[in-house]
Amino acid sequence: MKAVVMAGGEGTRLRPMTSSMPKPLLPVANRPIMEHVLRLLKRHGLNETVVTVQFLASLVKNYFGDGEELGMELTYANEEKPLGTAGSVKNAEEALKDDTFLVISGDALTDFDLTDLIAFHKEKGGLVTVCLTRVPNPLEFGITIVDEGGQVERFLEKPTWGQVFSDTVNTGIYVMEPEVFDYVEADVSVDWSGDVFPQLMKEGKPIYGYVAEGYWEDVGTHESYVKAQADVLERKVDVEIDGFEISPGVWVAEGAEVHPDAVLRGPVYIGDYAKIEAGAELREHTVVGSNVVVKTGAFLHRAVIHDNVYIGQHCNLRGCVVGKNTDIMRAARIEDGAVIGDECLVGEESIIQGNVRVYPFKTIEAGAFVNTSVIWESRGQAHLFGARGVSGILNVEITPELAVRLAGAYATTLKKGSTVTTARDHSRGARALKRAVISALQASAIDVRDLENVPLPVARQQTARGSAGGIMIRTSPGVPDSVDIMFFDERGADLSQARQRKLDRVYARQEYRRAFPGEIGDLHFPSSVFDSYTGSLLRNVDTTGIAAAGLKVVVDASNGSAGLVLPSLLGRLGVDALTINPGLDESRPTESADTRRSGLVRLGEIVSSARAAFGVRFDPVGERLSLVDERGRIVEDDRALLVLLDLVAAERRSGRVALPVTTTRVAEQVAAYHGTQVEWTTTSPDDLTRVGRQEGTIFGGDGRGGFIVPEFSSVFDGSAAFVRLIGLVARTQLTLSQIDARIPRAHVLRRDLATPWAVKGLVMRRVVEAAGDRDVDTTDGVRVVEADGRWVMVLPDPAEAVTHLWAEGPDDASAQALLDEWSTVVDSAGH
Repeated sequence: MKAVVMAGGEGTRLRPMTSSMPKPLLPVANRPIMEHVLRLLKRHGLNETVVTVQFLASLVKNYFGDGEELGMELTYANEEKPLGTAGSVKNAEEALKDDTFLVISGDALTDFDLTDLIAFHKEKGGLVTVCLTRVPNPLEFGITIVDEGGQVERFLEKPTWGQVFSDTVNTGIYVMEPEVFDYVEADVSVDWSGDVFPQLMKEGKPIYGYVAEGYWEDVGTHESYVKAQADVLERKVDVEIDGFEISPGVWVAEGAEVHPDAVLRGPVYIGDYAKIEAGAELREHTVVGSNVVVKTGAFLHRAVIHDNVYIGQHCNLRGCVVGKNTDIMRAARIEDGAVIGDECLVGEESIIQGNVRVYPFKTIEAGAFVNTSVIWESRGQAHLFGARGVSGILNVEITPELAVRLAGAYATTLKKGSTVTTARDHSRGARALKRAVISALQASAIDVRDLENVPLPVARQQTARGSAGGIMIRTSPGVPDSVDIMFFDERGADLSQARQRKLDRVYARQEYRRAFPGEIGDLHFPSSVFDSYTGSLLRNVDTTGIAAAGLKVVVDASNGSAGLVLPSLLGRLGVDALTINPGLDESRPTESADTRRSGLVRLGEIVSSARAAFGVRFDPVGERLSLVDERGRIVEDDRALLVLLDLVAAERRSGRVALPVTTTRVAEQVAAYHGTQVEWTTTSPDDLTRVGRQEGTIFGGDGRGGFIVPEFSSVFDGSAAFVRLIGLVARTQLTLSQIDARIPRAHVLRRDLATPWAVKGLVMRRVVEAAGDRDVDTTDGVRVVEADGRWVMVLPDPAEAVTHLWAEGPDDASAQALLDEWSTVVDSAGH
């Protein structure tokens, strides 16, 4: 006996889930509804099945194929236009005309005893047997009355309450004899219960009703879809669940990783290769699909998550459905009844209210509050670039596909045949992405010089040697699961705002230039990169007096790429150097603030016991530098900036120093004392670089370990700052603690406040209004200067829903008071 599965419906009431997926493919407990139906048929020996398809038919065919994987024989009957419930079966008449057959819907979840239904049909000998069930609310269904012998007396399609005369409804499962086709017209829309059955009854043909025991849920609405998941988990319906029940009601599929410190309150289902981190909480009736990532602190209750979804830290999802390939970023909140379509991006700290529908391919901005459905707006981030290139979570926001498109867009902004220098840090993620970037560049008629793993300053310096630009991929500082794709101009500096916007535009329009076959770019690997870098560094930076001073220094390469330069550098410098942590550690491409701190403490111990002049610690990509004085005490980054400034200014006695406006005004006193002047810049590194390039600039720094040595390059360079520092210390013959002691103490404090995107402009306006007639400096953000010289600065973050505040006073208490006062101004505008 054959079966017909009706899988042609559009499922309009289930949009946006069914906008890009046919209803029969919607997963219930991580298996398409129709797969549950087919497995039920197979259990009852109905292995030969015809599937009627219409809406998104190819997706259904691609998923189930010929049925071999399920141990069934599937064939398909295609409808060109909707033919109704009877018309679509008539469309498959050729395959069904020889024997009794069973009709079942591909989008209802049931465990009825089909064997018993068929036996009932054969025993009664009717033309049609309608499978019935009893439901509490019959309004959505066709209701049916049968007599004692089981014969149908009356049908009514979708009644009103005034018309309800029974709670027995038609489930859309029928057993039929082939003669029924005589009553169905071909190629027109015909329904069984509306057209065919009334005609049969009029003619006195036998139609029987079989009232089935068991579970049946017509998955037609969002509520019934979420209910179906819960019923499967509660075992109210007898279907197979794919996975292992590791504790009562907790189902985990193959390859899923659940951290022992995750909280699981069954019944829950976790799909194959999903990853649930420590501290995540999954409550009752939550279904997590394949390859889903749930980060620390996330909370899910009655949430249905389709495949390949990323759920960031501290997200809160209740009673909602999230479509496949969607990214939900940190601390987002999705309320009961909301549905997010496929391939959406829900930004950090955004809130999606209950019952809101977000259609596929949409972006919800960070911090947005969404209380109406999002249907037409496109998915498109406001801009790609953050503070340091294009940053995001590896394989969630930054995928190989994105890297290829970005590199293609970047190549399109350059002339054909140009050369681009590529480099990476020592992480596996950066290595994999760089390969994608190189192939995209070559395919866009760009020659590539690949430096492989080098420190960031070396990548910049090599780019400046004749390349049209450069791309460096590194792990985001302090965020091990994120990467930065950094783009350089022909000078090795970060792209200017204008060039970032140009790259943004090409990327957004996806107008990539492709090379003709004869134009594919070359790839070559330059040799002796480190020798040429150190040679150039030692030629340009003053090293007189170093050899004679007989200094001893301790250098911590922090298991990063800075260690690659040190052998050729220290050998030529002629200092007695002890190098620690020189080896590359692929598993630690970046370090947390705590790791860095404990590394500095350890360095201090080694410096004091070795009686060295000082110690330096590089960051993992060799861009930044931290100091320890001869006593082994850590010189804080903002203090190290003043120490180097004092040394450089004392030696040069004239010139300009580039510092961001957030730096203590003590720097102004130090510079003026030695006859130099400060040029204040914005907090963006490319602005410091711009001033660093100008004639007459002798030094630059950002107070966070980044130093510019203009005689060598205009970008942050840890190795150059190290060489410069050794030379200065050798020639002044003062220790770092002596220099530090002669500089006044600074009291600059910082605070970050959460500010929704929508009110950032308002916040800045309120700050200017609150400043009244005080001095206001708008170099970057708004800096308000009090009459007594105290100042506060308010700066909105370009990439996050945050406002930064800095304040400086004669002591910590007064700086704290200023911060409190202006935090109130910022907060009042934000609420």
